[in-house]
Amino acid sequence: MSNELPNFAQMIRAGFLSSIIAPLLAGSFLAAHLNNSFNPLTFILVMIMGLTLHIATNVYNDIYDTLQGTDTVNIHRNEFSGGSGILVNYPQLQSKMLSIARASLLIALLATVLLTLMLPGHLWPHLWGLYILSAFFAKYYTAAPVKLAYRGWGEISVWFAFGPMAILIAAIGQGVAFHPVILAAMPATGLSTLSILLLGQLIDLQADEHAGKWGVAVRVGTRFTAYLFIFVHILIILNMGWLSMFFMDYGKLFWAVWIPYLLILPALARNVLKTPDDPESLKAAAKSNVKLHLLFSVLYAASSFLVFIL
Repeated sequence: MSNELPNFAQMIRAGFLSSIIAPLLAGSFLAAHLNNSFNPLTFILVMIMGLTLHIATNVYNDIYDTLQGTDTVNIHRNEFSGGSGILVNYPQLQSKMLSIARASLLIALLATVLLTLMLPGHLWPHLWGLYILSAFFAKYYTAAPVKLAYRGWGEISVWFAFGPMAILIAAIGQGVAFHPVILAAMPATGLSTLSILLLGQLIDLQADEHAGKWGVAVRVGTRFTAYLFIFVHILIILNMGWLSMFFMDYGKLFWAVWIPYLLILPALARNVLKTPDDPESLKAAAKSNVKLHLLFSVLYAASSFLVFIL
């Protein structure tokens, strides 16, 4: 174990913040397109709210996965799936990480209050409902007594938080709620983040079983989870096709998102199906999947921005 303590970026798992940045950007730009205007101040507040809620989620998950034994027994931890495992090696950081998580929730709360002052009243219930639900997910995804991820609700929670909820809060920041375009934009980002979770479950299967963390892989097996992983990516491809149909002039911009899937997904799918029970082989697949996730995130956000400015 190194004598050098993990830095702040490592403790908040900064590398995975793309999972919230992409839907916040896409939702904001698409809503701005619908409104024919862009509010930079509410956009900044939405970004602060979303990022701090995600940071709280990451940190709380690391804390409670360690306390409940999942990270302690995980021998297949890697940088492309699962938690950081920081507290396994540096238990003295627990109080600091708790402070980071609590401060993040407080900052998100303050951003929500400021947004309330800047948005029309009919959007307030949606805004506060999203904050409360996001804060609940942040802690109780892994914390007792709820432990969503340990009771078979982890996959739904991840998809919902990083898809519909994130897109909607971004759209609300630009004064739009349940418009058909926003509804069509909701699924893909959550599905992309879900793909990381599913592949992580295949890698961490033994640790999850030991700790009683009942994800899909533990409940129904590795082969089914491998097929579900591929199906999730197919749904993302279809979702982008559906979203493009709402924009007669610029819908083809969303087709750019398909490029990394054409280049990466075939080999990735073969690797996952070939060795769904081999954690070491799946680590290379997890790296490719994160690369696919990042390329998707950048292209989705960029396509949404171009739709707004053109």
